[in-house]
Amino acid sequence: MSTLAPVRVRFAPSPTGQLHLGGLRTALYNFLFARSHGGSFVLRIEDTDQTRLVAGAAEKLQEVLDWAGITVDEGPLEGGPLGPYRQSERLNIYHEKIKPLLENGSAYRCFCTGRRLDMLRREALQRGETPKYDNKCRHLTEGEREEKLASGAPHVIRFKLEHQEDPWTDLVYGDIVYDVASVEGDPVLIKTDGFPTYHFANVVDDHLMKISHVLRGVEWQTSTPKHLLLYKSFGWTPPAFAHLPLLLNKDGKKLSKRQGDVHVESYINRGYFPEALLSLLTSMGAGFRMNDPAKCKDMNERIRMFDLSCMKPTSSRMDFDKLLHYSQYHLKRKLENKEERAQIVAEVQKLVSRKAESSSLGHLWDEEYILRALSWSKDHLKCLPDILEPYFDFIWSSPNLTELKTINLDNKTLVNILQAVVNSLDNLSEDDFVSAKISETLRSNPAFKKFKFSEVMKALRVCLSGFKQGPSVAEMMWVIGKPQTTSRVEEAIKYCS
Repeated sequence: MSTLAPVRVRFAPSPTGQLHLGGLRTALYNFLFARSHGGSFVLRIEDTDQTRLVAGAAEKLQEVLDWAGITVDEGPLEGGPLGPYRQSERLNIYHEKIKPLLENGSAYRCFCTGRRLDMLRREALQRGETPKYDNKCRHLTEGEREEKLASGAPHVIRFKLEHQEDPWTDLVYGDIVYDVASVEGDPVLIKTDGFPTYHFANVVDDHLMKISHVLRGVEWQTSTPKHLLLYKSFGWTPPAFAHLPLLLNKDGKKLSKRQGDVHVESYINRGYFPEALLSLLTSMGAGFRMNDPAKCKDMNERIRMFDLSCMKPTSSRMDFDKLLHYSQYHLKRKLENKEERAQIVAEVQKLVSRKAESSSLGHLWDEEYILRALSWSKDHLKCLPDILEPYFDFIWSSPNLTELKTINLDNKTLVNILQAVVNSLDNLSEDDFVSAKISETLRSNPAFKKFKFSEVMKALRVCLSGFKQGPSVAEMMWVIGKPQTTSRVEEAIKYCS
């Protein structure tokens, strides 16, 4: 491949379900490689296996890419000069491109029935061998082929594999030698229904779409010699290949699509920031010119720091426990950025509007109120919707005061104590209404001297939150602010009067 050719990469998923973390990592690294070289990122939908298609999966997949900040240059929605970008819309192209392979003898028609192929598979397993096609139809005479075609016998088109001993270069793993013909039978290129197989459509599309680099999971590495033979049979120059190492669970097992926590949508639905998930995917350090790429603050920084030559050819164990750390890291970072801070406030307002009583939304929409709540809670949140969990109810909801009946103080005493609280807090200005000074004011109140301070705090906690246990009273007062604190304590006074 000429080094002067423009960089063009593609992400080519099958719309057979939700995008999983491994697929998102592949899309991300293709995108970063393209952008770091001023190239193009192409989305191609490989939907030739019609039996496994899931309705709406292709559209949902692109929504996930958009959520992650991975911008598609050419694809089914964007269009482009080298489309269509759905393989099911390119059947006429595959039917044309198979002709030269039949003409130059690189491909042949195979009339073996499913029954015969099943027999071959069973016999191989009984011998303890890996099942493979025995290439029987490769040796049919021209007359035998014409006779079967004339009879209308169903058939596939297979590719003649050649033995290979020369190495090919993987940009991650180095030189690879794998003689595919010694372990596999001739593969199918066109199925009986006229649809191409992955191997054939993949090579044809990559060539016609001028893909310069193929970055994909290492599970496709053993298929690459097959693809290189196809390029040779066409007389085409192949792209450069780079295979990304496996992502493993913390226990060293391969990530599985059957695990709910590997689907990207599950993280979106739980409200995680895309940056947090991308930090998790890049936290192993491979492919970046920095020690901790997880700390990249945005996509632009990832693009600047990405370097495929830094990719290590070893599998990486994903530590999902780190997701909490990355989520909190990006929340704190966003709160320091004016534009992103405004977006966070707007998102919290949406969340709160679905929870709080409509009559009490007034102060909850206040930006300063929300930012104070976030400043206090940011070390406790896994993701933004967690701010609506019961531990944080006191921020958004008026307390249920029935728990005051369980406090070991009579109503008259409670009223006197609560009134003393109102009076002492009234002496604090808005600027002085912070946790440390609130705590100091409460502890120095002479009205509390004859009571257990813990009982007084328990009563105040109920006034503020409805619960006897939870955050410190001074912290709660600071979070909800002086007006709300005074209002809630006064409501408790009325309740006890």
